[in-house]
Amino acid sequence: VQLVESGGGQVQPGGSLRLACTVPRSIFDGYAVGWFRQAPGKQREGVTWFYSADGSNYVADSVKGRFTISADNAKNTVYLQMKSLTFDDTARYYCAADRDVYVYYSSTHDPEYLGQGTQVTVSL
Repeated sequence: VQLVESGGGQVQPGGSLRLACTVPRSIFDGYAVGWFRQAPGKQREGVTWFYSADGSNYVADSVKGRFTISADNAKNTVYLQMKSLTFDDTARYYCAADRDVYVYYSSTHDPEYLGQGTQVTVSL
């Protein structure tokens, strides 16, 4: 199963980026699809997830009010819109999918599926 990520890059503080993750239909319909991030020397952090079956979602407190998750059902794609980016948002962002949303709250429990990641760098 391949999770196809796109949209990373370099941006100045205060800027915006949108990440996209396209997944197989079976994954989109039955799994919580979301994002982790990991910065060098830091623990992995579950940032957000979206469950298309009922539209439920979660956004971590560390990014609440700045990051928004959404999905395009026709494209099997989940988006992470990031605004007001800060230096602390610099990390590699990984798309993930798991049947259990608990995985997004754990730094040790690996998701069933994990993308290769896309780098987000906030710098002057």
